[in-house]
Amino acid sequence: MDTVSSSPLFTAWLAGKLTVVPARFPSLLSDPALRTGRTWLTNARLFDATGGPVRPGVGVLVEDGVIAAVASASEGPPEGAVVIDLAGRTLMPGLIDAHAHLFATLPAVPEGAEPSWPDAAAHFLAAGLREALRMGLTTLRDVGSYGDEVASARQAMRYGAFTGPRVLTCGRIVSATAPGGRFFDGMYREADGPDEMRKAVREQVRRGADFVKVMSTGARSVELEDPDPAQITRAELAALVDEAHRLGQRVAAHAEGLAGTELAIAEGVDTIEHGMYLAQRPDLLDAMATAGQTLVPTLSCFYGVAGLGDQIGTDQPPTRPSRKWTRPLVELAHYNLAQADHTLRAAHAAGVPIALGHDWQPFANGGIELARMVHHGLSPRDALLAATAVAARALGLERHIGTIEPGKLADLLVIDGDPLQNPGVFRERERIWLVLRLGEPVAGAALDARPPAAYEPAGVASS
Repeated sequence: MDTVSSSPLFTAWLAGKLTVVPARFPSLLSDPALRTGRTWLTNARLFDATGGPVRPGVGVLVEDGVIAAVASASEGPPEGAVVIDLAGRTLMPGLIDAHAHLFATLPAVPEGAEPSWPDAAAHFLAAGLREALRMGLTTLRDVGSYGDEVASARQAMRYGAFTGPRVLTCGRIVSATAPGGRFFDGMYREADGPDEMRKAVREQVRRGADFVKVMSTGARSVELEDPDPAQITRAELAALVDEAHRLGQRVAAHAEGLAGTELAIAEGVDTIEHGMYLAQRPDLLDAMATAGQTLVPTLSCFYGVAGLGDQIGTDQPPTRPSRKWTRPLVELAHYNLAQADHTLRAAHAAGVPIALGHDWQPFANGGIELARMVHHGLSPRDALLAATAVAARALGLERHIGTIEPGKLADLLVIDGDPLQNPGVFRERERIWLVLRLGEPVAGAALDARPPAAYEPAGVASS
């Protein structure tokens, strides 16, 4: 039996619980087994991310890890269902971060202590993934990390070593030979010429990649790289996109300078990462809107390099002026943040799809990006959509996650508060009341407050 036909999702599809057979996404195939049984989430204030209004008094039935029905809470629980009373809390899809770098930074070892073991990083990565799930992030798209730690962690989650978010990975970032390859050793796959680009794409598919990421421009976190001209030629990018799309892979383009950004848009990449200068070219925003290409604006990386810490907005001086980055890069980050503000507003006005991407460490802190998107021009509703339905479409997973509808996987989030009135609620750990992964309650304040023996859903029902 092949991998798809033996996967939990394929089994669910055969049973008629999924509306479509899963595509060959390694991230979907790596999901843990679907939880059997029925769960009735009742008295919910529902934000379903389909574009409709928030609805109070809703009940959602989850059956074998899949959303089976959305109904009035007054209908009561179906026979045999475990009941979880949400008591008017907000029920919404789990958050999706479309631009994360999943690696762990080991703590500094004091002088005289034993040096860090090479494998210690894997444990810190697992801890970070558990924390991301605890903060409501049920899907992460890894757009570049070191070595094979992400693939290893995903496999470990599949077989029950620990519980964390769904992880998509690009494998290695495809780049032309460039200075960034020295700075990010183990993260890049350098390739030159159209044929080598095609081979690099095939290598990432072989490694279990869910999508392909390409450096259409240099990285502005590297002094030796300039955003212009484009880092690869039109022929190289055309070959990469053609090969990726031929194999059913989406393409994400690191795009900062306008020449490389224009090239990426013209050659049909699926998501533009960063793109902070696009407000200077309204014609490119119109082209993205027409083609349905998604912008992932990554505000937090500019905040981070600028040394702005956890601030939202730049009205106050930096809380901790950056000493990690060189002065030219810090100054550039302030400029890039201002440009990103203009671009986010212009892209939204032009009708460009916008997805949330945190792009900073710790990667579990994606909620701050949502709050920053609101500060920089999105309505709270649009920011929530950027973190759910729009992000799911950007990842190619819209048939499986991103909204609360029958047939979707039950990756759900219960918030003790109203994120439409307070988008900063995702940063408040105690307000993340319950996180469900494939219908299984796996994290949240409702579970934190109970002894391990009460972690079963029946223990939550009495709240």
